[in-house]
Parts: sequence; C-alpha cells; structure tokens
Amino acid sequence: MEAPFTFGRLAGTLDFTDREKDSKYLTQNLKALTNTILISPRRWGKSSLVDKVTHTIREQDKDYLVVYIDVFNCRTEEDFYPKFASAILSATHSKFADFAKSATKYLSRFAPNIQMSDPLSTYEIKFGIDLKDKSLSFDEILDLPQTIAKEKRKKIIMCIDEFQTISEYEDAISFQRSLRAHWQRHQDVVYCLYGSKRRMMSEIFSDPLNPFYKFGDIIFLEKIAKSDWVPFLIKRFNDTGKTIEKNAAGSIADLTENHPYYVQQLAQLSWFRTENVCTKEIVMQAFMGLIDQLNMSFSMIIQSLTAKQINYLCAIADGVQNLSSEEMMRKYGYGTSANIKNIKASLEKKEIIDILPDRIDIQDPVFKYWLNNMYRRQR
Repeated sequence: MEAPFTFGRLAGTLDFTDREKDSKYLTQNLKALTNTILISPRRWGKSSLVDKVTHTIREQDKDYLVVYIDVFNCRTEEDFYPKFASAILSATHSKFADFAKSATKYLSRFAPNIQMSDPLSTYEIKFGIDLKDKSLSFDEILDLPQTIAKEKRKKIIMCIDEFQTISEYEDAISFQRSLRAHWQRHQDVVYCLYGSKRRMMSEIFSDPLNPFYKFGDIIFLEKIAKSDWVPFLIKRFNDTGKTIEKNAAGSIADLTENHPYYVQQLAQLSWFRTENVCTKEIVMQAFMGLIDQLNMSFSMIIQSLTAKQINYLCAIADGVQNLSSEEMMRKYGYGTSANIKNIKASLEKKEIIDILPDRIDIQDPVFKYWLNNMYRRQR
C-alpha cells in the first residue's frame, strides 16, 4: 500500500493541507494580474501552494498560461537569460517545431541554439553570442512573456522560485532595475516571485532604495496550525484503513512545531510503524528514529559552527527573548554585544535561524530538539 503522506516534492491535491485563506488570496491576486511576492523558510510549502493555485486557475480558465522557473542555480545574469527564455517558450509551446520557430523569431539577435533535454523531453536554449558583452541589451528576452501573451491572446503567470538569488549577482541593483523597468510595463503578465531567505527577499521588495520596492503584494506565509493538521492526519490514516488517535496526531504536530515538511515525514514514519491504530508511543518511536536518521547531518552542522555560535543557538533553543542582555551573554557565553550582529548574520546566511519581527527562532524544529536533548547532554 502506498504511504499517504508527501514530503520532499510538491504536494498533490490529497496531500495539500489547509492554506485555504492563502490559496484564495493568491488566486485573487494572480487572476487580477497583481504581482505577488511569497516569503517563508524552505520546506514550508510555498512551491506546493503556487502549484495548487496555478493548476486550479488553469483548470477554470484556459486563457491562462503558467511558466515555472527556479533560478536557484542561476548564479549570474548570463545564467538567468537563457533559463528565463527557455522556460517561457517551453511552457507556451507544446511542439518542438513551434518552440524553435518562436525562438528564432523573437531571439534571433542572440543566435539561439535549441536543444532537447532527454529524458524529460524539455527544450533548452543556449545563446551563440557572448552575453557578457556590456554593449548588449536584453529587451527581447525580458519582454518575451508579454510578447507571447499578446500573440497568443492569453494571460501568463510567471512563477519564479528562489528569486532572492538575483541579489547576489554582480551589479545586482542594475540588473534588478532592468527587470523592473520591463516587467512593470507588461499588461498581460503577472509575476509571482517567491523565495526562502526572508531577509534577502524583504530587502529586495521592502527597501525604498531598491528597484523592486512596491513591485507587488507581499505575503509572509505562516505555518499551518495544529488545529488543521490533526483532522488532516486522521483523515489520511483513515483513507488507508488505519487509524490514529487524536492525541497522537496532535503529538506529530507538536514534536515538529507544525513544520509542513516534518509533519508529513513524521506522519509517514508513524504510519509505517502502525498495523491498526497509531498511538503517541508509536509516534515517539518514529520521532526518535527520525532523530537517529538525521544525527550525522546535525553533527556536521555543529562542526561547522564556532563555540559562540553554538552557545547563541542554545540560548535561542531555551526560548531566551532578550538575547542582547548582559545577563544572557554571560550565562550562555556567546561573547559581547559587538559579536551578536556577526553571529546572527552568519547563522541566518547558513539558514539555521530565522529572524522574525518579534523573535529569533531556529528554522529546523527537529534540529532544535536534537540540540537540546542529544547534543547538550553530551557536552
């Protein structure tokens, strides 16, 4: 029997949990062609939310086309342009001949070389000229969504994941200025831009000095509530002929602090251990098995940190609110107030902590549990 839980890939219809308010809001924005920015840590379900909403829009209205691009591995402008063009043409042309024809028609100045990427049968463009040439303009590429939308008399939803990566490009502000100048003029295209690094995404879209300031509506995704997880977990167990006690379902949510990825993973591990009825004891056994599975990974994280960084994490794990107080700095031994800024910046860059308006938290709840209950007991 196939396990009824999904993690590590996009959640399908049955696996998608709650997000009703977020789904409705995002749907309204995209259909109204309101540019929207989604921000949350990794593995909180941004991509699944975007995928669910855009699929629903396409099913309800055939006048919408959707383009998905993940720019995480685009480390330079020169990487970005062919990826951007390939994704647009692939999503809007089902036949290779049509793809090639449009590439030649709209991008001939860049000497496009078109390839098919087996075994996925997707199309990829490589440009035959040096994109580092500073005399080049990229108007045709950046305006391609609007050009295609107008030609096909469609609306295009551009979904770009890990968008914060563009802030690390050489001359990033100039690049962002160019994107904004083109994209803000598009009348038949809406941009859904999402990323996992809260600070970087916030700086791009909330800093008045940056080109993308007020480019669109910003949504900070929250975790799914325990009150939504419990009935979902009960239903998914029931769908497979097994049951889970209500307090056991609640325990899955509590142990993982409602983290979407870990809730699904721990639920699956608990389901595997269950013959008929899943209890809190089974959930705890599964959770300790997950800890054992991740022990080496967590140990490697610790080995990459300084003693002061580890001490700072311990303070966060203990729920310390005033991390800059002299009392807490002495108690935990993470240095002086002058050190805290560097410690925070380093841990945030490593995506170990999340700096929220009202608190600082460790992103990975299972790592937090391991830190408190395994690592610190051995120190």
